[in-house]
Amino acid sequence: MNKRIVSVLMAAALVLCAALPAMAQSGKLKVAFAMLGTVDDRGWNTAHANGIAYLKEKMGDKLDISITENVGPQDAERVIRNYAQQGYYIIFGNSFPHMDAMERVAAEYPNIKFEHCSGYKMADNMGNYFVRLYQAEYLTGYTVGLMGFKNVGTVATHPIPEPIRGINSFTLGLKKGLAEAGHDFDPKKVNTVVWMNSWADPIKETTLAETLAARGHDLIRQMADTPESSLAACAQGVPAVGYGTDAAAYGAQCVLTSTLINWGPYYVETIASVLDGTWKPRAYWGGFDKDGVRLAPFGAAVPADVQARVLAEMEKLQKGDDRIWAGPIVDQSGAVAIPEGAQATDGDLLGMTYFVEGVSGTIPK
Repeated sequence: MNKRIVSVLMAAALVLCAALPAMAQSGKLKVAFAMLGTVDDRGWNTAHANGIAYLKEKMGDKLDISITENVGPQDAERVIRNYAQQGYYIIFGNSFPHMDAMERVAAEYPNIKFEHCSGYKMADNMGNYFVRLYQAEYLTGYTVGLMGFKNVGTVATHPIPEPIRGINSFTLGLKKGLAEAGHDFDPKKVNTVVWMNSWADPIKETTLAETLAARGHDLIRQMADTPESSLAACAQGVPAVGYGTDAAAYGAQCVLTSTLINWGPYYVETIASVLDGTWKPRAYWGGFDKDGVRLAPFGAAVPADVQARVLAEMEKLQKGDDRIWAGPIVDQSGAVAIPEGAQATDGDLLGMTYFVEGVSGTIPK
């Protein structure tokens, strides 16, 4: 055969091999996960670990999965690049601090797929993913409002759009529930927010929850990555709402319910697209309609009629009928944020930097 033809065929073969999924010696797809914390933190990272367990259950025979825990922003680039150098074909970063590091490594390894959770940057080989947790926040607020809680204390994390969106959605649901149930309340002050400036800090979570309870707040809203603020509320005899995973499963029996993040379906869908060659970078944001978010079982204190009304609202969201952010909605100052007849866009929600009427507290610069 002509040497030039052989050379061309060999070059084509190398290109083809570079485009094929990297497999372990076992013939399985190599998949890596960088976790901000530990898989047993009982919150954010545990929810991701549950999603990975679901992935293993559905597709484990086809995959070689590696997990690295405690990957903070200072270690993210090293860990992600190490996975790329080892030939992992798709690498997931599970937290916002991983975004910039992943973007840099993705530029160096164009034949590897990268998936970043909760960020906004994309590339030809890098997508991002999140779930519409605000939908579950809204339903927990609605539950609380229907039950007459009107002086909530929220232990919040960082003053960035993701928690702000959750606080606001919870507050909109809370006010809706209070109004529908005919409770008297101050529409300008139903949810007081204090900031931790951390995703997880058990000491701060406990101290802030105890402080809010001591100041007379009738329910504690947990937003951190551990259930410590819910546990502290229970110890003070104050009901709570959990976050990310079911706080009741970790001993917080006073919780009315918890918001649940369900990553499993997205992980399965994404890996399936890699295996069948259809993967493309995208900005994924699935809610109840994609089984991306759920509510934990209601606590014994939640009346049956309240449960029924909340589940009816959930059914609408499962069908894709999301009117949580339909106007008119005003902000803390009374200015119109979403006018009547309009609805917040995804861009509005993803970039949210204001509190709605009903939230007491400030957003630090």
